[in-house]
Amino acid sequence: MLFRSTAATASPHPAARAATASPGRDVALNGEFVSGSLRLARYLARPAGRSGPMPGLILCHGFPTGPIDARQSAGTFPELIDRIANELGWVAMTFTFRGCGRSEGDFSLQGWVDDLRSAIDHLIEETSPSGIWLVGTSTGGSIAMCVGADDPRVRGAVLMSPRADFDDWAAQPRRLLQHAKEIGAVRSPGFPRNFDDWGREFRRFRPVDAARRFAPRPLLVMHGDDDDSVPTTDARQMAEAHGNAELRVVVGAGHRLRHDPRAVAVLLGWLDRQRHEDD
Repeated sequence: MLFRSTAATASPHPAARAATASPGRDVALNGEFVSGSLRLARYLARPAGRSGPMPGLILCHGFPTGPIDARQSAGTFPELIDRIANELGWVAMTFTFRGCGRSEGDFSLQGWVDDLRSAIDHLIEETSPSGIWLVGTSTGGSIAMCVGADDPRVRGAVLMSPRADFDDWAAQPRRLLQHAKEIGAVRSPGFPRNFDDWGREFRRFRPVDAARRFAPRPLLVMHGDDDDSVPTTDARQMAEAHGNAELRVVVGAGHRLRHDPRAVAVLLGWLDRQRHEDD
């Protein structure tokens, strides 16, 4: 498969409930921040009735597979963000990377790395959290690992169906670029200005190597054993590279773990333990 993309069409688990909202709804946004010269849309939630420093979380979506996915990237995340804020007492945020949703710009791997770095800066400026934890789905998880590994402000991370590398994209960058244009993740005529530089980014960023640098900070890696988009071996490689990661393989689950209540329960439980250890 050329595109082991983050928004694969694997069906949600039959028992999935509304830990996230319907993928067809519009994204409920309540703000924006700047990444370079681009404005990115975000959704930020704070726990009601709490004061003082609280842990901060950023939830990263994955790479879209089609035009609807590109327009509605992270569209299912605000409800999960609200749960993390209100049930666990975190300040929590999700946003859409450049080229997706209502955010400006065109997709590039370096651009997505820059966007997450800017998101961390924004959450710190807005909420002064006690620390930052990153959660990402597939490519979003891989980006989270690449950014978190080199940012000491990141205290822990959760990767859901992560890619261990971008080698399949690096092997056929022109096909990926054409796909990105077709789905609307690349919108500007003449982008990229330098195709070779754009393509080299897929070799330069290696999430599996970043996982090794992320140690010994806490890491939870989850994957469905019925994922037909990213093989389970990628999650195992990430966990093994870290050396002390918690690996959870969800039996019968596909790629979109955010729709599986078992995976969501594991995520919320892990975050709750992190919060109490942070107190």
